[in-house]
Amino acid sequence: MDLASAHAASPTYPEVGATRGPLPAGYHHVHASAEIGRGADDFERATRTLLGWDMHRSAGVRVESTDETAVTGATVILRVGPAWCAVAAPCRVVYVVDEPHRRGFAYGTLPGHPERGEERFVVEHDPHTGRVEVVVDAFSTAGTRLTRLGGPVNRAVQRVITRRYLDAFRRPPRTRRPS
Repeated sequence: MDLASAHAASPTYPEVGATRGPLPAGYHHVHASAEIGRGADDFERATRTLLGWDMHRSAGVRVESTDETAVTGATVILRVGPAWCAVAAPCRVVYVVDEPHRRGFAYGTLPGHPERGEERFVVEHDPHTGRVEVVVDAFSTAGTRLTRLGGPVNRAVQRVITRRYLDAFRRPPRTRRPS
């Protein structure tokens, strides 16, 4: 799928925006978090890393997006694996979190994504303790027959990618390549 086709597509799941509250039943749920720094400077740096797609790049994911930053309505195709056999995962940013001490976004799956569901990434700053944390929440289910057959392997891949996302805040971002 190309970016224009993905941008014209509708989400593949009915619960758009559901990562704002309790995650819906009937899906596999993910909740992961990591402390990534202290203070306002670390919060701002982490926010730029997240919203500029650098978290994904640092995790080894190739990014092609309609927008340079994660904004509501942006369409992104994430590619994982070697170019000759990369898995494409088209998504749309369904909302952005922009609060004084919480920033981030959620994206949902589009046709062609191996899963169906939504994932939210938020950087949080506790002004009292200074702690800066990144939090990932997601709900998903198999989106294709092949993904259903993969079962436990798919969950293992999801755990690895989630860990890479959290670890990305501890590494400098990879050089951006033209999309």
